[in-house]
Amino acid sequence: MTKIFFATLLALSSTPALAEQPVTSTSIVQTADLDLSTAKGQRALDLRLSQAAKEVCGTASDVDIAGKNDVRRCRVETLANLSAERDQHIARSSGEPIEVAAR
Repeated sequence: MTKIFFATLLALSSTPALAEQPVTSTSIVQTADLDLSTAKGQRALDLRLSQAAKEVCGTASDVDIAGKNDVRRCRVETLANLSAERDQHIARSSGEPIEVAAR
């Protein structure tokens, strides 16, 4: 069975007064090729989850300080939410997908 993590980010607009709908970005992290019972497999998973957080949170221009801070906050919050899911997934060693949402 294929092991998959779903990393979902619900990024809210930085201008809530406009009442825009939240933007959803999703990244799928494959884990079927990893042995999560080893430190090496867990490090590889952490790298993949970090890359997925970068993908779903996006980037901001170097001159956009507020945007840079939003991206940084998004990555930290997403990885924090993924941490508990990651630990549960490793402990269960199941092939069930895990969906994580962060704001």
